[in-house]
Amino acid sequence: MAIIGGTQFLERLQFFNGQRLFASDLQALEAFNREMRWLHNQSLHQAGVGSGYAVSGAKGDREVTITPGYAIDACGREIVLTQTHVEPVPPVADDGAGNSVFYDLTVSYPDDSDLPESETREGICLPAGVVRLREAPNFCWIKLGADGQPVDPQLKLEVQASMRILLARAEIKNCQLNQPISTAQRRNARPAKQPHIACGSTDPATSAWTVWMASNNAPLGLQLAVDTSSADFKTPPCYSAHVIGERFFPGGTGELAPPSFVLDGWVNISNPTTSGFTLRMLMPELEDRFINPADFFNNFTTSSPTGLAQLQANGWFAVWMGVES
Repeated sequence: MAIIGGTQFLERLQFFNGQRLFASDLQALEAFNREMRWLHNQSLHQAGVGSGYAVSGAKGDREVTITPGYAIDACGREIVLTQTHVEPVPPVADDGAGNSVFYDLTVSYPDDSDLPESETREGICLPAGVVRLREAPNFCWIKLGADGQPVDPQLKLEVQASMRILLARAEIKNCQLNQPISTAQRRNARPAKQPHIACGSTDPATSAWTVWMASNNAPLGLQLAVDTSSADFKTPPCYSAHVIGERFFPGGTGELAPPSFVLDGWVNISNPTTSGFTLRMLMPELEDRFINPADFFNNFTTSSPTGLAQLQANGWFAVWMGVES
């Protein structure tokens, strides 16, 4: 059910001094403010539990305890529980074959006819009337079939449409919980924080490439320390990365000038943490001396730092992405 399109007109009430007000005028004002709030919830938030509504029950219990909470249904209506509520489990022995029976506990927005009257007043020359209704959500146990879906087709549609918000699932046998109540199935109104995905890149001008050395001090390729602290990961994510930059390095001119060559290899991630990782690029020397030449790695020594300058001139940098689940 959508609020937009549900009525033909959107009318804002106006009052003036000396106007005679009827109960319908004040009811219309309340309805206008309430439906605008519902429209906000429906448009900008998803249905589910916003806070609270924690359900607890241990194996052998015949009732579950529900803490105060706030939820929103598909129409944007607020389902509020202000006091701890105790709900008896369905009094069923088994499924007829000695097996447990599964139920989903749901909560829904109440109709006015379901709400208790908390205050009435005498009318002037008219009968007494109700002036306050106490808000209280409706809790319902929905029996599940062998396929894990509600047996009642109407209740199934209401759950799928988020008119009834799922809070917990219970396995019942001999009129008591056969296992602790499960809340893994509940639907939250707040968007999930996981997976947390972030990406970034290093600066070509400051990417401090170094030689990746084997245990026998033979060069295996290049490596780069990548800082990912800006992503604010809480646990080490799954990183992926690749290297951007021109692979062809032109040589000099003249008979004694160094020849042109190509650098390339395979990227892998080492030492991943919440704040960074080491990108290593395996660059085996091929038979062709102009592809990954071994003497290129000698240019990363203190006395010959031209290797890093060549990489920066060719615009070498790393692009990365991290997925924290």
